[in-house]
Parts: sequence; structure tokens; C-alpha cells
Amino acid sequence: MTPEALNSFFAICIGFALAGALVNGYQAFAQRPAGFGLLQDGVAPKTFAAVPFLVFAAPFIIMRNTLRGMRVESRRVEFVMMATVIAGFWSMMSGTFFLMTLRAAGVLA
Repeated sequence: MTPEALNSFFAICIGFALAGALVNGYQAFAQRPAGFGLLQDGVAPKTFAAVPFLVFAAPFIIMRNTLRGMRVESRRVEFVMMATVIAGFWSMMSGTFFLMTLRAAGVLA
């Protein structure tokens, strides 16, 4: 495995872990699951605060909704595969940003 592939895999893992931690923390605090419906409150301060949260929590929400839809609505495998690829790429980007932020702060070498 090349160092670049290992770095990408690590970024994907960190992105999914960060997304899961954010969503579970929100659910423990708000007593309801997080979702993209947080953006439907119109122009309000909490809607603007939800945007950065959803940027990092989206991979977990996408996968949760996709897997739930696969069981409940019997979605096709192609749709599930496409949603998984999108969530994985999104997770890699958010994980890369998080790792770059940790490196810039001097936490990681």
C-alpha cells in the first residue's frame, strides 16, 4: 500500500469518526437525531450555525439515511452504492481538512 493511499484511507476513517462523534453528540444534547432538516428553519442564527456542523456531520447522516432507506424502502443497490461513494469522498475531504488543521495547530507532526 502506497503512503498516499494509506493517508487517504486514514483521512476517510478520521472523517467518518468525526462525523459519527458530532452526530451522536448532537443527539445526546438535543434528544433527537441530526439531519439535513436543520437547514429548513429559514434565515436564523441557528440555521447559519448548523451549516458548519452539517459540513462535517454529513457523511454519517448520508450513510444513516441510505441504510435506513435500503431496509424500509427497498432502494436499489446502485443508489446505495452511489450514496456510499459520495459519503466516502465527503468523509475523505472533511478528514483531510481536520488533519490539516491539527497539523497547522502543531498537534500532529
